[in-house]
Amino acid sequence: MLASFRSFFQSRLGVVFTLGFLALIAIAFASADMSGNQFGGGTGGDNAATVGSSNIGTAMLKTSVTSAFDQQRQENPSLTMKQFLAAGALDQVLDDMIAREAVMEFGKAHGMAVSHRLIDSELLKIPAFLGPDGKFSEAAYRQLLAQRGLSDAIVREDLSKGLIARQVLLPAGFGATLPTSAINQYVSLFKERRTGSIAQIPSLAFAPTTAPDEATLAKFYNANKARYTEPERRTVRYAVFDETALKNVPAPTESEVANRYKADAATYAPSELRTLTQVIAPIEAAAKAIAAEVAAGKSLEAAASGKGLAPTRLDRITRSGLSGQSSQGIADAAFSAGQGKIAATGKSALGWHIVRVDAITRNPGKTLAQAAPEIQAKLAEEKRRAALSEVSARIEQDLDNGGSLSDAAKQLGVEVAATELVTSGGDVFGKPGVKAPDVVQPVVKAAFAMEREGEPQLAELQAGTRFIVFEVGQIAPAAPAPLNSIRDAVARDFALDTGSAKAREAADKVVALVRKGQSLDAALASLGIQLPRPEAVDIGREQLMATRNVSAPMVLLFSMARNSAKRLEAPGKAGWFVVAVKDIVPGKVAPGDPLLASASRELGTIAGQEYTQQLRAAIRADVG
Repeated sequence: MLASFRSFFQSRLGVVFTLGFLALIAIAFASADMSGNQFGGGTGGDNAATVGSSNIGTAMLKTSVTSAFDQQRQENPSLTMKQFLAAGALDQVLDDMIAREAVMEFGKAHGMAVSHRLIDSELLKIPAFLGPDGKFSEAAYRQLLAQRGLSDAIVREDLSKGLIARQVLLPAGFGATLPTSAINQYVSLFKERRTGSIAQIPSLAFAPTTAPDEATLAKFYNANKARYTEPERRTVRYAVFDETALKNVPAPTESEVANRYKADAATYAPSELRTLTQVIAPIEAAAKAIAAEVAAGKSLEAAASGKGLAPTRLDRITRSGLSGQSSQGIADAAFSAGQGKIAATGKSALGWHIVRVDAITRNPGKTLAQAAPEIQAKLAEEKRRAALSEVSARIEQDLDNGGSLSDAAKQLGVEVAATELVTSGGDVFGKPGVKAPDVVQPVVKAAFAMEREGEPQLAELQAGTRFIVFEVGQIAPAAPAPLNSIRDAVARDFALDTGSAKAREAADKVVALVRKGQSLDAALASLGIQLPRPEAVDIGREQLMATRNVSAPMVLLFSMARNSAKRLEAPGKAGWFVVAVKDIVPGKVAPGDPLLASASRELGTIAGQEYTQQLRAAIRADVG
């Protein structure tokens, strides 16, 4: 609750876009330290920075930036490296690397060190290095390092830096607290109550009532062309084919059917599956005692429970499957006993087995004649797939050699179709809610990556069974729509912009009058135009925080001083708000209020983070 309160009122109306960067080892293996940042280790190439006696190489900087970019791309797949760098990524990553290198230098200068064994223990905690058994796998470790282009030395150096940063920085923020007076003041904001009023001054109330002349409209259009830019559009020409395009695929021969039957003899041979319940006793005496009790009429479950053992169920297991879990002797005994019977007790590496046969499923198998139809169907399907793969490979080769979409369609005996102009998202331009055909959607992105028209490509729609040959038919580059085609929309925008400018002047006048002591109602009346009556506001901050989708004027009202007035633009140039605060009633905090403890914890955490950041800055200045 306190976190939402702090973030909500700290950023009044705007939203600040920030990028968080994870560094080399942190990105690769999700390893973190207490410094609040993660960085890549090692140096290489020319130096990007010198930190104390250490250097940060440009090669490592490049690797760290690329890693940070890859991380951001997972959250925003449309992000480009150009946009990433324009947002200050290079400076941020380098700054983080410098800060971590500085902490490392500071720690070493003050006698801090990390043992080889401690680094080993950190490696054991990284999930990416664990094998199927949940334990550290040297093979998985080496394989992942090879995939990332890292060495064991770089990984260990990075972990060493993280551990030293933890030793240096963790104490700075540990146990931080703020004075009780500050916490009381903070919590009292929740109890605060405000009265005031909010007025709306719509742009349309000041919009011109006559249409603009051609010169005025053209001038406005030219000054706001970016507003009317239409996205790039393309048509996609395509032909879809599947196995129906195949001709003269030979049927399976008797010899082929016989060979497949022989190769899959185990599939068609008689087989038996059994469902078993077994108890494994640690010693022979316990096994014999359980078997004796069952023979006397007790259930296997009850007899096992009396010895502190629990039975397990094996569903539809084969003889070979059981022998692999226990021993051949136990499997032979279990598959010799009748249904509902207890098999002869046997011993495996796990202990002594008492096995009950719960169900028997026998498969008599199939002769060649019985299996032939099934085998023929499988072989026919395989031949069609192979033939279709050959056709698609031949078409792709023809396209690589300069073949056209029309030629490919003619070879396949299919028709060429074309979409309407579509956007990169697969929407039909100018038809809201209408999309390109489903069969084209998977290749729209590839079509927009093509540099020019008439360069067909082949793609799979369904693996091995359905293909599409496609090309760009027409490209309409992004450009402002012609004025004649959007005249009405431009005229509306002109009226709205003109009205917005005049509405702003009116809002400024109202704000000035309210600041001189006039009521908001009287100030609005002085404009001489019919406007909506102001909305009276009397609300507490706790009540506001419990409201969903709090309006921007209400946020502004809770950030202003008593007896003040401010204007605020409405979204989409719809007009202006005038917000006036009449009174602020301070909140009172009762002793023992639950918010006090919550605020103390959260503000202590925030203070600790501040102390840590200050220490990092001081270390950086000290190291140089």
